[in-house]
This record gives sequence, structure tokens and C-alpha cells, in this order.
Amino acid sequence: MRTRGTSSRFPIEGNVDTIDPLALSEISIAADGGVRTPGVRRPGRAAAIYAAMVLGAVASFFLIGAIGEGLSAPPAVATADAATSPAARSAPSVLSHLLIALTAILVVGRVLRRVFARIGQPAVIGEVVGGILLGPSLLGAISPSAYHFVLAPSVIPYLDVVAQLGVLLYMFLVGLDLNPEHVRDEVHATVAISHASIVVPFVLGSSLALFLYPRFSTADVPFTSFALFAGVAMSITAFPVLARILTDLQISRTPLGVIALTCAAVDDVTAWCLLALVAGIVRASANGAVVVVVLALAFIGLMFGVVRPLIARWLRNAKDAEPSRSQIVVVIIGVLIAALVTEGVGLHAVFGAFLFGAVIPHDSRLAQVIAGGLEELVTILLVPAFFAITGMRTQIGLLSSPAAWLACGLITLVATAGKFGGTLVAARFGGFTWRAAAALGTLMNTRGLMQLIVLNVGLDLGVITPSLFTMMVLMAIATTMATTPALRWLVARPWSGA
Repeated sequence: MRTRGTSSRFPIEGNVDTIDPLALSEISIAADGGVRTPGVRRPGRAAAIYAAMVLGAVASFFLIGAIGEGLSAPPAVATADAATSPAARSAPSVLSHLLIALTAILVVGRVLRRVFARIGQPAVIGEVVGGILLGPSLLGAISPSAYHFVLAPSVIPYLDVVAQLGVLLYMFLVGLDLNPEHVRDEVHATVAISHASIVVPFVLGSSLALFLYPRFSTADVPFTSFALFAGVAMSITAFPVLARILTDLQISRTPLGVIALTCAAVDDVTAWCLLALVAGIVRASANGAVVVVVLALAFIGLMFGVVRPLIARWLRNAKDAEPSRSQIVVVIIGVLIAALVTEGVGLHAVFGAFLFGAVIPHDSRLAQVIAGGLEELVTILLVPAFFAITGMRTQIGLLSSPAAWLACGLITLVATAGKFGGTLVAARFGGFTWRAAAALGTLMNTRGLMQLIVLNVGLDLGVITPSLFTMMVLMAIATTMATTPALRWLVARPWSGA
């Protein structure tokens, strides 16, 4: 009988063969035409047959083993296949440690989310602080054995992959929820504000390098490279963290939230281009850095000039039909390809994921279905892993002198003044009220995720030392923690944006 399967919990595409229950009832089970009831007829015979079957299998195996022992196989050939390596064979141990790490991260993060929520802080701060508590700064200092049990060194690379995947998908969801129509009328002011929020802290950060370089750098780092990196590090706005704060405060879709997200997106893309330029200069390849910037701009133009119209046409043809599994798979593949392209260009994979989300109409049924399916998994399980990685890479024990803490405070002050001041002045010239401009400056002063990525790049390049890395991570936490209280104080009534 041919029919379309519709009764299963899992969708079945196409025609499948099913069996009519009435027809099934007419089939005789026993050879004599009756229905045999298990355990009623001849139980001794059934047991004997079962025992004979098992004993026969065991005897057969021993016979096969006796014959096989006399055989010889070809000699082993060296192979680079990772699947046959000793490390791969110990994968269950790595998996166990990864599960322990994720469990600890989620439990500690969930507890601290509530603690920080009670004092008016965004939940994301609880997750970052949870990472610090589980890392070398606290747990590692109190009990190194417990630290290595919860966060075994062998599991950190795998945990980092989980964290990066979570951030990538989260940025895709942020782009998916962005409505470009809200920003179109403010595009000129948005670009001006975002660039002002980069230029001012860049100049101040470069100036601060005059104080930091002779005290916290090394002789093998040229001052120019150090100053350039210090300026870029002061210019970052943590786009995903900002999105989390706006979501937690339920203002992500207000005019203030939309403009803040757009400014942060432009800010981070520009800052990443600057970072690519700095990395190119450090590696004595300025021409290569210019190519990175050109390719990044070309990719952005391709996404909005070609991919977005194609997706809009695709969705118009589908009308309001429920998205199929194949359509969802196509979108996920598109996210991965876009992330791969931006990673290959020299930016970060998260920008490709965000751009692909931004070119999908936010009010389409496809966007709603994908967001509903991914949001809980990403925000509950994957993103906390990234903030835990942030905390684990921070070693507060390196700041053992008063001079180091003084420098940390000075870095925080300069970073705050540059971001807030640059945004405030540009927003006022753009026609915003003082209160709206101050609120936007407060939001742009948020740091965290992107700051950590930039700092890790600097650490890998050898431009900054581990102690300076720790100072800047603490600066990122302090400025992010100041965002919510300052914003609540500034935005006491609905924001008009003018």
C-alpha cells in the first residue's frame, strides 16, 4: 500500500510503503494457522534451541581464532592519519574532560548570572567572571589539581573550538535579527559616529604607549608596532557582548539599540581592517595588509549587492510556506561558507556569519524558524564556553606590583574617555540630544569578546606581554560592567533618538 507518511514525529519526504494494521491482523503467526503466545508452548524446546545457538557461536569463534593464529599480515606502514593516532584512540578520555569542563562552566555561569542580575549587571558578566574563577587566577591558585581536573590542558583546544562555533552562530543570529530599514535614514550619522569612536581612542591609546612601552614591553618589539596595536586595542567595541546587553535589557529593537548595534558592527569591521594593517606592518608586509582591506570591502559589497537580492527573490518565490529542511541546510551552509571566506580574507569568521545573517530578511518565516531552532542551544550551551575561555586566559597573578595596577587603571581610564568622548561628540554633531549621545557613548564603551580576540592576536604576534594582556582584559571587564548602570541612569524614559 502506497501512502505519504504523516503520523511520525519526524518528517518523511516522498512516498513510503506502510502496512495496514487490518491486513497485518489477517497474517497467521504460527505454522498451523494459529497465533502462538510466547512462553506458553514448548518452553523447554525454545531454551534448548537458544542454548545451542549461543554455544555454537562461541565454538565457531574459537575455531576461527585457532585457524587465524597461524596467519600472517603485511608489515605496518607509517601513516599520518589522525584517526589512527594514539591521541585519537584516547578520544573518550578527551570527551569525558570536555563534558566535565562544559558542566562546570554552565553550573558556575548559571549561578553567577543570577548573582550579577541581582546587582543590576548583565548576565554575560557573570559568565566571564565565572571563567576567571575557574581559571588560573582563582581555582588554579587555590587548588592546581582541581583546576587541571575541571579544565584539563588537553581539553582546552577542543573547548576553544566549541566556543568559537558558539560565537559564530550567535553572531549569525544577531545579524538575522537586524533590520537594516531602521538604520537607512541614519546611515551617514552611524558611519561618522562609529569612525569617531575609533579615531579618538586610537590616538589616545597610541599616546598611552609612550608610558606603557618602557615599562611593560620588551626590547624586541618596535615602538611603532606597539603603539599601533595599543591604539587598535583601545578602539574595539565588543559587538556580541553589546548585543547580549541590549537583549538582556530588552532594547535591542529600539532606535537606540539598532543604531548602537550598527555603529558597533561598522566599528568592529573597521577595527579589524586596522588590526590586519598592524599585523602586516609587524610582519613587514604592508602590501598584504592593504589587500586584506580591499578583499574585505569587496566581500561586504558582494553580500549586500548580490547575495541579499538573490535570497530575497528565493524567499518571494517560496512565499509564506513553511521552510523545508533542505532550505535550512542551504542557509547553514551559507553561514559556514561566509565565515570561511572572512576567516580566509584575514578578518574573523564571526563577521562572515553576521553578514550572512544580515542579508536574510529578518521578518521572513525562514529567519523566524532558524532563530527559534538555534537560539536556546547557542545562548545556553555554546556562548558561555567562549566567555569561560576569556576568563581562563586571564592571569591576575601577573599584576603583583602597585605600578602594574596603576597602569591597569590608567588603561581603563584612557579607553573609557576615548570611546565615550569620541562617540558623544560625533553623536551631538549628528543631531542627537545630549542624553541620547551619552547613552550611545556608554554602549560603544562595551568591550569583551572582540577585545579578547584582538588581545590574543597581539599576544600571538609578540606585540604585548602576558601582563599587559591581563591588564587589558580587566579593562574590558570593567568598562562592560559600567555599561548597564550608566545606561539605566541615562535612559530613565523611552528614548526618542533626537
